[in-house]
Amino acid sequence: MRVAVLNDIHANLPALDAVLAELGDQRIDLVALGGDVLPGPMPRDTLERLRALRVPVSAIYGNGELAVLAQLAAANPAAVTYWGTTSGAPLPEKYREWIRWTARQLRPDEADTIRRWPKTLRLHIDGIGDALFCHGTPSSETDAFTRLTPEDVLLPLFKDLGVSLVVCGHTHMQFDRMIGATRVVNAGSVGCPFGRTGADWLLLGPDIELRHTSYDLEACAAVIRTTAFPGAQEFAEMNVLNPPAEAAMLEAFTRASF
Repeated sequence: MRVAVLNDIHANLPALDAVLAELGDQRIDLVALGGDVLPGPMPRDTLERLRALRVPVSAIYGNGELAVLAQLAAANPAAVTYWGTTSGAPLPEKYREWIRWTARQLRPDEADTIRRWPKTLRLHIDGIGDALFCHGTPSSETDAFTRLTPEDVLLPLFKDLGVSLVVCGHTHMQFDRMIGATRVVNAGSVGCPFGRTGADWLLLGPDIELRHTSYDLEACAAVIRTTAFPGAQEFAEMNVLNPPAEAAMLEAFTRASF
């Protein structure tokens, strides 16, 4: 089995289309979505593009999907924080509105599909063995760690999983590291990678290949600015044209959850 892993798309359709065009040159048996397809500027079009793929697609949910679904389920959406509860520290209001707007775009059948996505996925991949796919860590959609997070704090989360590979996302930065006896690879972000422009993803089978796809950033930003997404200008500028530096995000995420 040969698997393309597309994580953290964040409804950036031009970035997704660029990666899918590159996939056309590969022999792909499955597309694995590692969470946070949403929220973002083009949610309906992004879901439709993924639904129309001619290869099988398996998806797990991330914190983004949990937040969107929490908005749909809440009697008072304004009271729901990013993590889908009414307690804890919420994101700034502008980001909460991004999530509320995304939730309002979904049809009931689209929301129902997302509700059926599991927390994790296990696959056997030729040349690699058994792999576990998660968004943050195997036990949490929100835990954040990087290539620099000390191994000792991560070992309890990655031992006794019964797999040779764990594939994660969430922090929008690719890495390939060992945690104990388990190889852990972050596929990066298709829609808004940190540290560089373009689209990051992962190809599995028989090798492990961290991939990067360049595309027309100015055209993408222009399309995003035409959407009704409340953060369209900021998303185009900060997530597409001028992503935050890797050093700053490593500092923010390396010990954020530990």
